[in-house]
Amino acid sequence: MMDVRPVHSEAEYDAALDDIGRYFEHEPEPGTPEADRFELLALVIADYEARHWPIDPPDPVEAIRYRMEQAGYGQQDLADLLGSRSRASEILSRKRPLTMEMAWKLNREWGIPAESLIRPYDLRRA
Repeated sequence: MMDVRPVHSEAEYDAALDDIGRYFEHEPEPGTPEADRFELLALVIADYEARHWPIDPPDPVEAIRYRMEQAGYGQQDLADLLGSRSRASEILSRKRPLTMEMAWKLNREWGIPAESLIRPYDLRRA
């Protein structure tokens, strides 16, 4: 029953989605061949989606705002982390770029992925 193959077309993708759908209704027992098949289907589906519909990570300001919202942080929390209220405001309003030190702190202290923090992004002209 391990007939899972890479997905190369939209038709194969649709078939894989139909195939994996039944596992959501009746979850297989871990360690069984059905659970292995489910995991393989999920991998080939995710691979096809990543190749055909890639999702770029958010830019640094979007990532910071998302984390703030997710964790219930306010601008003062960002100011405390970055060392200055005006610096936090300038970062959020895109008037100042993040330094590597700021990105490191945001990654380490708040768990924001480094990939999002080091992406180039547009600043607003004052």
